Amino acid sequence: MDGGIQAWHWECSTCNYENAELAPAINQATAHDQIDEQFREKGLRPLRVDNFDKLLHAIIENRKKTGSLLDVGCAHGWFLERAGEMGFKALGIEPDLHVYEATHQRGLHVRRGFFPEVLSSNEQFDVIVFNDVFEHIPDVKSTLAECRAHLKPAGMLVLNLPSSSGVFYRTSRLLLNLGIGGFFERLWQKDLPSPHLHYFCQENLRQLLERNGFKEIAVGRLSTISMKGLYTRVSYTRGHSLPVRLLICLIVTLAFPIIFMMPSDIVYSLSTKNGGESG
Repeated sequence: MDGGIQAWHWECSTCNYENAELAPAINQATAHDQIDEQFREKGLRPLRVDNFDKLLHAIIENRKKTGSLLDVGCAHGWFLERAGEMGFKALGIEPDLHVYEATHQRGLHVRRGFFPEVLSSNEQFDVIVFNDVFEHIPDVKSTLAECRAHLKPAGMLVLNLPSSSGVFYRTSRLLLNLGIGGFFERLWQKDLPSPHLHYFCQENLRQLLERNGFKEIAVGRLSTISMKGLYTRVSYTRGHSLPVRLLICLIVTLAFPIIFMMPSDIVYSLSTKNGGESG
């Protein structure tokens, strides 16, 4: 791993994989003070639900059926809800105490804790999904090994995560080179409860999956922004003043038609265990 563009940042000059030495602080009050959770939920929901519908249709299209599904880091449970409505028997895992309690109180099937510790050794699923979670996990190789153990022979692994090839991420690197580092830190979620520890592109992600016993069968892009809920999404972290938040919303609104045509900052990957077949 080569030196990066921040003291806490590293990148590989060969495959372009990026890594961060940032410490997760889930369930620590000081980190949660940086987030307005109500604003976060309100701002993220329209975009996430739309993306979840697209992802679930891609899963069903490639599996040709539903089945048992594990949502790792299920957060507010929106994916669990949609998966259940589409015929999956869905279970969620959520480590954040406050988020877990709110999701559990809504009657969703969710366990509090981390993957795979909250599962019994013999539990297996047809589909295991990481929605904006895989990039937060310190040891991705061990996690992939656990996914193989907890997937049925014809099971599917689904990764939905940010891409280092996306237009916003590339712009943040450009701004950092110009001495404006806040956007880059925001995309890594620096100082938030669960910062990003990895940034992949589709090629180095495919290589990682292959080295750890998976065969990628489908890839795609998801929407990065939505006009609905944009202001609340920009505002859920407490680091920007009102004029800055309004300026960001104005710039994104004006640039939206162009952004839509550029490389997406959110991609997904569907893969099966080597030796297994989906469907």
